[in-house]
Amino acid sequence: MSMETRQFIELEDQYGAHNYHPLDVVVERAEGAWLFDVEGKRYLDCLASYSAVNQGHCHPKILAALVEQAGKVTLTSRAFRNDQLPLLLKELHELTGYERALMMNSGSEAVESALKIARKWGYKHKGIPEGQAEIIVCSNNFHGRTITIVGFSSEDQYRDGFGPYPAGFRTIPFGDAEALRASITPNTCAFLVEPIQGEAGVLMPPDGFLSQVRTICSENNVLFIADEIQSGLARTGKMFAYMHDDARPDVLILGKALAGGFYPVSAVLASDEVMGVLHPGDHGSTFGGNPLACAVARTALRVIVDEDLVTRSARLGSLFLEKLQGIKSPVIRSVRGRGLWLAIELEVAARPYCEALQAEGLLCKETHSNIIRIAPPLCITEEEIAWAMERLTRVLETAK
Repeated sequence: MSMETRQFIELEDQYGAHNYHPLDVVVERAEGAWLFDVEGKRYLDCLASYSAVNQGHCHPKILAALVEQAGKVTLTSRAFRNDQLPLLLKELHELTGYERALMMNSGSEAVESALKIARKWGYKHKGIPEGQAEIIVCSNNFHGRTITIVGFSSEDQYRDGFGPYPAGFRTIPFGDAEALRASITPNTCAFLVEPIQGEAGVLMPPDGFLSQVRTICSENNVLFIADEIQSGLARTGKMFAYMHDDARPDVLILGKALAGGFYPVSAVLASDEVMGVLHPGDHGSTFGGNPLACAVARTALRVIVDEDLVTRSARLGSLFLEKLQGIKSPVIRSVRGRGLWLAIELEVAARPYCEALQAEGLLCKETHSNIIRIAPPLCITEEEIAWAMERLTRVLETAK
């Protein structure tokens, strides 16, 4: 480690909150699927900022849109209208088929917004008595870090020291459709789920689970809310992960790759009826739907479509998964994935292997202590996957 790298790390440790445990690489610039540190060393990015840079780092078209819009107007608040928001709303409708969208900033904000919308829909349309609305969630979920969201997390660390928590949430096992059916009451307004659980370790439910969810929610007049902040926008080999089960949710939550890593942009998409519960003053955001965010998001979406990243993710994801499954190592418990969203579950702690891969020029990150998540930008090439496999094989097959 050079003196320059050490100085950056020491400054962050001295002046920053210690709420992360990053690998000790200090990134200075990035391009495509590659990161470069302050020492000039090159690394293949196999995290993609938790799927925020599906389009690749510093995509030139998104960069050009950012620079062009930044020279015009960046923020007006929603006290006034701007010329970019209507175009983004129309393009989201054309891409997804949802009638209306609410633009926010972070993923957590979008989830909170969806929870508010679901509760109000429950009171205004389903007739749930005021203050008694319930939302069903899944164990091992990750929907963000707000007080409300960590309150219904099953991860002890996320909850420790942050209570008391809001009421109104029930938890069922992920992938258990019958548990969902049994948990629904007349006061249930929504079921919130990640089609694939990312932070839990790229956990996939049984085939057909989401189709069952769609049926159960329809039969019981319950909103099916899909959090596709990480799984959406081509990551899993479909535009949205719910499409693997052909189970269209009532509410779709997007974020991360919606802006290609250039800006925090998120969205809640729903029908006229569901979104119609919001009236002026009910909800808002100073930065949500600002012209800079919208111009960036419009181009980020266009890149996903124009470069056919859905097909690319499906094809290269199958290739990568097959190669990972061929690694012979005593520390590997299982390998799984869908599209370019893969996980190597180990019998031992994953952190030392992530550090060893860093030394080899490959950056990925452990999750839940014993899982290595592999999620490169979707612009990765077959040659770069082969390069990654050489290093993954070397590190994991020499493990004892």
